[in-house]
Amino acid sequence: MACEAIDLRYSRAMLDDAITLVSWRSRPRSFVALMALYESNFLRLSWLAGNLATLGGRHRSVVPGDCDLLLTVTERSPYTTTLQLTYQLGSLGELAVPGAAQADPAQYPDMSVRIYHDAHLVEAQEWAGSHPHSVLQALRRRVERELDQRWARNVMLNKWLEYCLERGHRFSPATLIAA
Repeated sequence: MACEAIDLRYSRAMLDDAITLVSWRSRPRSFVALMALYESNFLRLSWLAGNLATLGGRHRSVVPGDCDLLLTVTERSPYTTTLQLTYQLGSLGELAVPGAAQADPAQYPDMSVRIYHDAHLVEAQEWAGSHPHSVLQALRRRVERELDQRWARNVMLNKWLEYCLERGHRFSPATLIAA
């Protein structure tokens, strides 16, 4: 099912969150602030998926008027879980690559996410290698240092998780896709 074209509006909290200091002892874009961002990602993913220590399988969250959100656990160990988190998009003109065959449905941003259960941290490890969307391409070109790359991925994950929660997405045993 293709998602409907939606009028994007940002919440006041989302806009204010961008200027909120992450930690009273950390400088923005520092390693300490990055760890605080990972902690925020853990909290937001917990709100979206419940108990992260028991999360498993492949899930689909369906919300009327929004794209389907897919979560697939790809690796589990005693202290970490790795998953793929992605939107399943229909054929959206803005995402279309001129001259390229359209795989319907497309999946973006297709993020690999690692949960550190003992530390209560969530890290966006990587996202799709290339993006047809101009905003995501520009973001990738701007980052150079490893710390900058981690910031870009994890700020995006943090805002995306907040957006998904605002849209009403949730994962639970009822959203599990039978294998």
